[in-house]
Amino acid sequence: MKLSFTYKAIAVALVLSLGFLSCSKLDRDYEPVQVSGLNVIQASPTTELLDVYVDNSRATATDFEFGNKIGYLSAYAGNRIFNVTKKGSATSLKSITHNLKPQVGYSLFVANTLANIELLMLEDDLAKPATGKAKIRFVNLSPDGGSLSLNVGGAATDLVTNKAFKEFSAFEAVDATQSVTLNIKNATSGAIEATIADAKFEDGKIYTIYAKGLKANTGDLGFSAKMFLHSGN
Repeated sequence: MKLSFTYKAIAVALVLSLGFLSCSKLDRDYEPVQVSGLNVIQASPTTELLDVYVDNSRATATDFEFGNKIGYLSAYAGNRIFNVTKKGSATSLKSITHNLKPQVGYSLFVANTLANIELLMLEDDLAKPATGKAKIRFVNLSPDGGSLSLNVGGAATDLVTNKAFKEFSAFEAVDATQSVTLNIKNATSGAIEATIADAKFEDGKIYTIYAKGLKANTGDLGFSAKMFLHSGN
């Protein structure tokens, strides 16, 4: 089951599967364990459907295609092994080990092309923004996109500058707003490469914006940008 995810903690819960949590009646002899929160984001530009595993537990219950996100899932804290495979395959395409801190949220990005697939684990700063503010983070996940900057609302100064592939910013405070334009810019020329129009930043909410896709492609796998809410905050 998914657990409620808050700024201060992920609930301590009963764990019945190796990586994720299931509902259960409390057993008086059962010791509760600490858990972590996990987003999984498919940012690898491929038409292949993928599966992601935490230890031996599959995190992707539905078709996990380019641009999809799942989470927050509740997983054991501690050293976990993460694998990505083609859907239905037992053959690992890439594996990493990461120590999940208890009561901390993470975002695991599947990145790069299928032939060079990678996993990028980022710790999420889920401290609540000040009143009237939201927080945003930018991640460059376009393999051929070059160094990128993020501009919010046409401001004279870019909020995030010069992020190469797999580089990312800290979470930055921005004004809450019902509608703002986000521009992903070439860090060298300043040219706008992708836009998210009418983005909404709600008071007290936390978001990640990421560049994805390939400049060499068009259509669904072409260069673009996407934003997601860190749900539960």
